[in-house]
Amino acid sequence: MSEHKTTASDEQLDAVIARVLSVYRSWGRSTTVAQMRADWDALFGRQPVDAGVQPVTIGGLGAEWIAAPLADPQRAVLYFHGGGFQVGSVHSHRELMAGISEAAGCRVLGLDYRLAPEHRHPAALEDACAAYDWLIAQGTQPADIVFAGDSAGGSLVLAALIKLRDAGRALPAGAVLMSAWTDMTASGESYVSRAQSDPIHQRPMILAMARNALGAEGDPRHPWVSPLFAELHGLPPLLIQVGDRETVLSDSVDFAAKATAAGVDVRLQVWDRMIHVFQQFPNDLPEARDALRAIGAFVRSLFSTPSLTRKS
Repeated sequence: MSEHKTTASDEQLDAVIARVLSVYRSWGRSTTVAQMRADWDALFGRQPVDAGVQPVTIGGLGAEWIAAPLADPQRAVLYFHGGGFQVGSVHSHRELMAGISEAAGCRVLGLDYRLAPEHRHPAALEDACAAYDWLIAQGTQPADIVFAGDSAGGSLVLAALIKLRDAGRALPAGAVLMSAWTDMTASGESYVSRAQSDPIHQRPMILAMARNALGAEGDPRHPWVSPLFAELHGLPPLLIQVGDRETVLSDSVDFAAKATAAGVDVRLQVWDRMIHVFQQFPNDLPEARDALRAIGAFVRSLFSTPSLTRKS
């Protein structure tokens, strides 16, 4: 991306990277999953948000409504957090969801879907689809819903769309993907070409997370696991954002090319110098603020478009 007016300094970007690595490097073989989850929530969930927070329960799972001031209560972004299907929560992603709510002018519903290793695939996918059903049961029309997610949550967004499409269900108006994990085989060329530039994620780590999420019997090429290998026709409009220095860059670029070839309306934004899910650092990185504004504009454009499925 080149149209944003300001860019992060090397010092700003290095400080963000150091914060993330301070957590990653504190983990060892003896670190429990519970400790990892607590550390992740502490890293990303310490910033207060200027938004209303309303806890709700969906099928026995925790969830939160996040509503920035003046958010339209009739429209919603259904958000699936990242964290390799092992860590992450609505707490760790509350600031990001609040930023999306403000930018898009609607409420955001974040879901604490079940995590591995206690609950492996397809638990998270089942929870994602159940949250969509719940939202519709509350009276929200599919045309008034947009899916969004980062990293593993981006994979979950796509898997849910594909599963719902295959079931003949009405789909949401569109979806937003940030640093989406679309290929659990980690076969994209960027796992090699960006290995030196990505300070956080390397291919062995990605493959280990995939094994943890799937278990011994899981198929990393299943279309509900790695959406890159799915048939992609019939999906709603997609906004895909990714950093240029990420090892998972190919996960977005290759998916965008395949989806476009299948007739999907795809808007791919590759952000110079940016790291994995840089949108989580709006107070530190001008690019994060610009990316959130782009997300807001995309979501607003979807909601301003008349839909045949919308009730009059």
